[in-house]
Amino acid sequence: MESAQQHGTAEGDGGPATRPAESGTALELLVHGVGGTTPEQMLGDPRTVRITGDDVAAVFRRADDADAERRPAGDREGPVPEAYVWCNLTSGNGSRALWLLLLPFMVVNLAHWMRPAARGSRRPVRLYGLLVRLTGLSLTVLLVAAACEVALDLTAWQCAGTRACADRHSWLGFLSPGISDGGWWSAPGRRLALAALIPTALTALLWFLSRRTWSAYESQQPMTQDPEPGDVGAPTALSRPGFWYGRRLGARLRAAHTAAGLLTVAAAVGSAAARYDREPGSPAALAVLGALLEAALAAAAGAAVWVVCRRGRSERRADGALDRHLVRGLPLAALVLLALSVLYAGWERPGWESSGRLPGDATFGALALAQGLLVIVLAGVAHALHRTDPDRRSAMRGLAGPAVAMLACALGGVMSGGVSQRVADWLDGTGTSVPGPPVLLTWQASVIPPLLVVLLVMCGWLARRAWRIARAERAAVEREYAGETGDPGRTRRIASVRAMAALTDRGPRILAVTSAATLLLGAGALVGALTTDRTPGEATRDSYAVVHGAAETAQALGSWLIGLGFILFVTWGRRAYRDASARRTIGILWDVGTFWPRAAHPFAPPCYAERAVPDLTWRIATWTRSTGGRLVLSGHSQGSVLAAAAAWQLPPSVRRRVALLTYGSPLERLYGRWFPAHFGPDALGALHREVDCWRNLHRRTDPIGGPVRLPGDRGPDVDRPALRDPLAYGRTEAHPLPAPILGHSDYQADPAFAEERRRLLARLRPGVPAPRHTEEPGGGPAA
Repeated sequence: MESAQQHGTAEGDGGPATRPAESGTALELLVHGVGGTTPEQMLGDPRTVRITGDDVAAVFRRADDADAERRPAGDREGPVPEAYVWCNLTSGNGSRALWLLLLPFMVVNLAHWMRPAARGSRRPVRLYGLLVRLTGLSLTVLLVAAACEVALDLTAWQCAGTRACADRHSWLGFLSPGISDGGWWSAPGRRLALAALIPTALTALLWFLSRRTWSAYESQQPMTQDPEPGDVGAPTALSRPGFWYGRRLGARLRAAHTAAGLLTVAAAVGSAAARYDREPGSPAALAVLGALLEAALAAAAGAAVWVVCRRGRSERRADGALDRHLVRGLPLAALVLLALSVLYAGWERPGWESSGRLPGDATFGALALAQGLLVIVLAGVAHALHRTDPDRRSAMRGLAGPAVAMLACALGGVMSGGVSQRVADWLDGTGTSVPGPPVLLTWQASVIPPLLVVLLVMCGWLARRAWRIARAERAAVEREYAGETGDPGRTRRIASVRAMAALTDRGPRILAVTSAATLLLGAGALVGALTTDRTPGEATRDSYAVVHGAAETAQALGSWLIGLGFILFVTWGRRAYRDASARRTIGILWDVGTFWPRAAHPFAPPCYAERAVPDLTWRIATWTRSTGGRLVLSGHSQGSVLAAAAAWQLPPSVRRRVALLTYGSPLERLYGRWFPAHFGPDALGALHREVDCWRNLHRRTDPIGGPVRLPGDRGPDVDRPALRDPLAYGRTEAHPLPAPILGHSDYQADPAFAEERRRLLARLRPGVPAPRHTEEPGGGPAA
């Protein structure tokens, strides 16, 4: 693609170059949806030029339209089409596949934004955010603790300290007291100190990725705007100046989570030595040093928690301040304590031998208990918030956030337990030479089969529901295509697609059942591990034969399922690194999951909207200011969400010169239901009133897009009646070949798209916007 600078249409720092004001040119800014596309496909022309932007995200035009503002408006029909291409923000090179390992962090970050809409006191809102941030901190500790379990406990403490296990793994020979004949590295403390490099490197990698991706994605300054007369602000935080720029909170959370990870490693290294030094006969000086070190670790952990609790998001302004002393000092202090722990553990202790498991088994139990309590309290706060402003369309009556937080904790537990189980099986092929991972991880693996049974039952319910909907839709299809029907197979196909698309609206029920079952089964696993301190098979050995057999089966099957799941997880990531189509699929997942800023977890995958929304806002505002023209903001699927977010960020005077055309849009069906505080009826209604006009297209065969559902008292209708899909039932003069069922794609193929765009463009003329309730020729309210 050639650059627009070659055509003399480059934009300088101050906006578009020497474009005449009030040129009368209209602009259609196209924003693509999930999965991405090319500018050639969006513009329908193989010759495109980049108007502004870089290789990550940019605005393109047809080559013939590069200088359209310099030509008289009468020289062309319709608007100048522009394409904003942002797909490289989410589905670029193959290394993005590694973000799959950050899935629990992304999910808990989503829980933050699922807060119910609320009226009245802000304290419950702040408490909700605090609880989610603490849950996110527990996931960081869980991940690092799992790395410590693998590297320190299973490898350095158990396997290297057991001759039979070390004999099977020659690379551990220099750590084994028997094989190395008491070599320097064979002391238990020194083995732990060396193995601590792995979780320390993991923590450093997470810090580096978080800092690097923030600079690449989220460091874009939002457009500053002065308050305008009569601007009271939209009833959503998305309109606030600092919503898409969370530098201060991101830096604080990154420092706290990095410190928490390093302190977890320090505790794992130093606690074993401190426990040995407290035994009778140990040097008093080392015992005192161990006590002081543990006190310092506890104080530093308290400081990290305080940083997470102290401050939430500041959205009413672009908070560019940075707490430099805290951001630098807290991780540095944790690193110093880690170094002291390594030195302390590596001190010479004659007679110290490793046996059993590391004294950190209680860590996983404490984390599981803390996460369960946090989720329960979060559910209580969410319920209280929902009662202040009930919304019948809100998913799970406001409890979607706690349910998603529960799933994030479950994902973290399964991933951590899966790694530990597989490494233990690999190190100890016989299963008899080393004790293995903590008992709680085995109990958690054992509840996976019952949870799968619950999911299979829910899948059966969904299948039955889809069959019933499809049967009812057959009659609707026959009525809609009256005079054309007659092919039972075609009718069943259309009805089945509609039924499958309708299952999206059953998502809240699936999530509710899954999260409730996960919470109950996880609580049962925690109680079983703490009360018996034995694996399920051992704990039920003296029980009934059927109970013992079920426990043994669940234990074995759960371990294999976790291992298989983790292997598939890694394999999918590896395939995505090599396979562009698989990488595109992962990119689609991130398109939906990483729209929101990293407000609860700094190590989550980066937020692409913190780059895309300022891009769109700057482009719209500078173009309208320099030309005096008006603009159609046309968004498909996730692009419609970006378009709405950009419209909220515009100054009111610019927003009134913008028309919205959305199609296949999840604005209400997904975002409005799952994120009611930000995309609820009040927010969407306010957006409808503030933009010049808005029309929305949807199909009943679309599993993602849907109507906006604004009531009639909020102005002219936004939603056009559902489009016919397929356009023709059988072969016709206009469609001599069978028309495809389009579902979520290719809305431009429907004649209704061009009709609605024409109606919007009829309003986009320089001067005063047309009245909102004027009648279109042929009847019907204008948009």
